[in-house]
Amino acid sequence: MLPEPDAKNSPGDVLIVIGDASETVDTLYPYFRLQESGFRPHVIAAEKRLHQMVLHEVRPGWTITKEWEGYQIMADAAFADVRPEDYQGIFFSGGRAPEYIRYNSDLIRITRHFFEQNKPVASVCHGVEIPAYADCVQGRRMATVEKCRHELESAGGIFIDAPCVVDKNLISGRTYHDSGLFIGAWIKLLEASREPENAV
Repeated sequence: MLPEPDAKNSPGDVLIVIGDASETVDTLYPYFRLQESGFRPHVIAAEKRLHQMVLHEVRPGWTITKEWEGYQIMADAAFADVRPEDYQGIFFSGGRAPEYIRYNSDLIRITRHFFEQNKPVASVCHGVEIPAYADCVQGRRMATVEKCRHELESAGGIFIDAPCVVDKNLISGRTYHDSGLFIGAWIKLLEASREPENAV
């Protein structure tokens, strides 16, 4: 279990939003990259408990995503208990979880904080469904999978089919295959915002 966020040393604490059926690679790649870069990832979900992740892949001959069970991951805190002002950045993982957790009022509150305060935000794959539902993507350029394009554009966002899309404080990728490109850009934003005087 990771330590509780330290209000005196909040730069370094970063949220990762998950739920049951979050995609395994979408979630674990940024989780470990954050630690590698000197940040503390805090996993949050609707409930503070163990969650089941999944593996997603479109296999040859398939036109839709095939799903398998992946690893499990513990949520460090429930959405209701999170003070977003204690955290430096946020990551919205993909998989099927965003479709269900996006309606959580506390998650909406948390999401809006990061956009309103221009803190570093990253999203991959279906993760876009959360800021879209929270009404945070109006006029923002984002990468996501084609199947989520309608939701992004319906919320006023601009769909970009690219492995790494940077729009001010918002970094996004299409799938975990893009992780090696867009996560690094997000980490750089987090590093630049470590000092309070550095605006994103």
